[in-house]
Amino acid sequence: MTTADADVIGPGGAPAPSDEEQLAGGVAGLYERAWLNLRTGNLGPFPIILGEIIVVIIFGFTATNFFTAVNFTNLVNEAAGTAMLAFGVVFVLLLGEIDLSIGYLAGIGALIVAELQLPGSGHQMNGIAAMLIAVAACASIGLVQGSIVAYVGVPSFVVTLAGFLIWQGVILNTLEVRGTIIIQDRWINYTNNYYLSHFAGYLIALLVSLLYPLSVLYRRVTARGTHIAQVNPWAVVARTLGIALAAFGVVIIANNAKVILTALGLPLSGVIIIIAFIAFTFLARWTTFGRHVYAVGGNAEAARRAGINVPRIRVIVFMISGATAGMGGIMFAAQVNSVALTFPPSNLLLNAIASAVIGGVSLFGGRGEVRGALLGAILIGTLQNGLNTLDVSNGWIYMITGLVLLGAVVLDTFARRLQARSGR
Repeated sequence: MTTADADVIGPGGAPAPSDEEQLAGGVAGLYERAWLNLRTGNLGPFPIILGEIIVVIIFGFTATNFFTAVNFTNLVNEAAGTAMLAFGVVFVLLLGEIDLSIGYLAGIGALIVAELQLPGSGHQMNGIAAMLIAVAACASIGLVQGSIVAYVGVPSFVVTLAGFLIWQGVILNTLEVRGTIIIQDRWINYTNNYYLSHFAGYLIALLVSLLYPLSVLYRRVTARGTHIAQVNPWAVVARTLGIALAAFGVVIIANNAKVILTALGLPLSGVIIIIAFIAFTFLARWTTFGRHVYAVGGNAEAARRAGINVPRIRVIVFMISGATAGMGGIMFAAQVNSVALTFPPSNLLLNAIASAVIGGVSLFGGRGEVRGALLGAILIGTLQNGLNTLDVSNGWIYMITGLVLLGAVVLDTFARRLQARSGR
């Protein structure tokens, strides 16, 4: 497979051109493309968006405090850490691998940053430096685990299950002696406890609204003379308007949040997630590395014969998974300003993997997008937030989340069969 091929072969090997990059033009062309995708099982984000709408409607009528600005900002903060971990899970699943260690890797990241910022410890650091070191440490752990998978040949399930147990033990041994470590550094706590001014929120919404049409323009200029350069203007306009409405809607709601007469605003955690989302989307869709990840996940042997360094791709992907786990752990710790024996949350690993799978990332490798992880994290966050608002027990929350995950996997299985029959 060549790099040029990878741009057009679609979800089985690399991201196919999006709707606005198809040759068909006008509204009729966009409709035909959507109908073709539906018949061939290429559903994209449609099922999860529909699911999110249904969940919001249900809780809007049943939970009295669900439709409040304060609850919305809480939802953003609660879903941010899960989304960060899910971004790394996407790359691992694209290879057809699994990383079971990310929950306690998140705990290691939080533990390192809490220890490095501790006043009077003899090594007190600035919060930003502490976070960089913590994320680098988690990426290094991913390097070691990925190397065992890639070069020794031990299945990722076994390697990361061992990591799950090892890092759980490290956290228990440390905190059983030290007890709860309070995070006092403001920069660390800002990652999940800071709200932007109203003006800054609107400015970010404007930037987010402009990013998509600018990205289409960039791709059209760089691919001039090829079929990718031809766009469907109706699709571009529709998506741009949709993104703008969503961005400004989020900011307007967040700017109306108040706690004891204190105005809140757009949570910084949400901005961090959007930046990470854009960066990882660029990495997956527009770089040689991203195309190689899809190629390896689609057919590792064919990728090797095409000259792709398969072991190196695997190692880098596990490093990404470790780094995102570390950053997600920091955000979770900042939410409660501490690291305790109860950290990380018991459902963190499953929520992160479920977010990616519910978002359409295939467990069989080679198919899915980073946006799926974000949408999945939003759906799970909304579902659990709404159930908590209704004061539903944790047992029911786990069961309902599990049913949603099972439904997503069943849908993915049927979609793959439709694609196989249609030859896409």
